[in-house]
Amino acid sequence: MKIGFEISRARRDSIENPTVPVSSESFLAFFGLTGTNLPAVTIENALTVPAVTAAVTFLSRTLAALPLHAYKKTKDGSEKISGRLETIVHENPNDHMDSFKFRQYFWQQVFTGGRGLAWIERNGREIEALWPFNPSKTVVLRRGFDVFYQSDGKEYPAADVIDVPFMLRGDQTGSFGPIMLASKAIALALSMNEYGAKFFSGGGVPPLALEGPLPAGPEAMKRAMADVSRAIDAARANDKPVFAMPPGHKLTPVGFDPEKGQMTDARRFQIEEIARAWQLPPVFLQDLTHGTFTNTEQQDLHLTKHVIGQWCTALEGEMNLKLFGRFSGNRFVEHNLDGLMRGDFATRTAGLAQSVQNAIRTPNEVRALENLPSLPEGEKLLIQGATVPLGSQQQLTLPLTKPKPQEGGPDAP
Repeated sequence: MKIGFEISRARRDSIENPTVPVSSESFLAFFGLTGTNLPAVTIENALTVPAVTAAVTFLSRTLAALPLHAYKKTKDGSEKISGRLETIVHENPNDHMDSFKFRQYFWQQVFTGGRGLAWIERNGREIEALWPFNPSKTVVLRRGFDVFYQSDGKEYPAADVIDVPFMLRGDQTGSFGPIMLASKAIALALSMNEYGAKFFSGGGVPPLALEGPLPAGPEAMKRAMADVSRAIDAARANDKPVFAMPPGHKLTPVGFDPEKGQMTDARRFQIEEIARAWQLPPVFLQDLTHGTFTNTEQQDLHLTKHVIGQWCTALEGEMNLKLFGRFSGNRFVEHNLDGLMRGDFATRTAGLAQSVQNAIRTPNEVRALENLPSLPEGEKLLIQGATVPLGSQQQLTLPLTKPKPQEGGPDAP
């Protein structure tokens, strides 16, 4: 009875059983191919993928390098706020970090784990400093309509915490990060990196199978395999492509050829996949495969309008709400996106010249943008003399013939 039960169970589990579909996991399990072997993705190992590092560093440094100022609205327009607030926003948020380091760390958390957090230190109604939180050690809690942040054993109300998530979860307290959302693509890139490292560390020799008359016994087989391995290592060490084989034996590659497996194309495609996760044009991940003089410039415009500008708005809105309150609309912070043009001297100079010629900025305002001293006559708005209001131009009449002199006049003969 036991033997019959074993036979019936074997038939039941066999691939010959018509009730076992070939697309099911049980079919793969029959051959020992259950699940995948992709590595687990963390922030640390994801950053070992060059495309991920390029995306995070490019976005965080670009946003940190943009000028950020505090303004107040007056009857004559907006003007910069001087004093402590300008120092905190534009120069030194706290005693240990300048503005670039503070914002670079803040945006790095957004573009890795998915959330940037900073605590607003207040002295009464005055703002003293901004301190970054470690999001991985911060818990966000909701009690009714109120939100609190627990960090290092302390609890902070939402009104004192600047919070910019990459993407909010449905409960509005958790967040999604780009590394987690693109974990499959990053895991595939990690696997290809690992395979490539192992392949080329072995001198580009794939796993090999020894064919031919095989020695009897496990110990003899081990000695034969060791002899072949030593021959391969010696050939690689001596930079010789030929080594001796026993008569009647040959080596057959077991692994796939990276070129035939389109490994190069696959790795390039992973750059495009990672660029999609961070919404970056591939050219900013150093992938110029499809780049031309024309579309590269258009990708630069796309970056400013659809990526950098949007994240600037996210931080500005959060800082305006938390620093000044919901109904304090006469003060605000704002990035100056003109900072993106500092590398393009010709375009920047042409734009500044047009702003002076069209009475948009005074010469001294333009000189201040370039960190140049003001001039005595540089506070006036200027406009080109050929541009005047309609109807105020002089009426010039040119005589067709010279007028005749009057009788008795000075020109009379």
